[in-house]
Amino acid sequence: MNKRYPLLAATLALTALGGCASTSGGSAPQSAPPPASKSAAIPPGMNANGEVIDPTIVEAGYGQKVKGINDFEGEITGIPAPGSRFAQLQIGMGMRQVVDILGPPSDQGAYITGKAFIPFYFGSDRSRFELFYRGQGRLIFAGGAVGTYTRGNLIWIINSAAESGYR
Repeated sequence: MNKRYPLLAATLALTALGGCASTSGGSAPQSAPPPASKSAAIPPGMNANGEVIDPTIVEAGYGQKVKGINDFEGEITGIPAPGSRFAQLQIGMGMRQVVDILGPPSDQGAYITGKAFIPFYFGSDRSRFELFYRGQGRLIFAGGAVGTYTRGNLIWIINSAAESGYR
């Protein structure tokens, strides 16, 4: 076999020797330190005190996970500004309830999620609706028809005194 495949035999021999050499009693090669965990770093758009300083770049997963009304699961990010009506909100509230508490938003926006493209997906997270409140933060709702206040449930509260109120 060595006569027919000399290159293959040599490659296998070098690979075997290389494996043995790295497991011998010599010093182990230095490896890079593991990357910092998600919780150790300061999250995007936030400061070390947990305040949202730039709500446009905040990412999901860095806030407090909560279970709200009717077992809706959601997230609360940041610290409510003193006197903010955002402290009265609960995950799972309907959009109409929220607007009744806070009043009309400074701005609003809507978009569809990737789940809208899944055939035969009939869950409530096919679209998202956002309400922006100047000096208080942003609210994200899942489900509901785009452009109405009658449907959709609050899934994410982003408390931010730095909120401009506009998209």
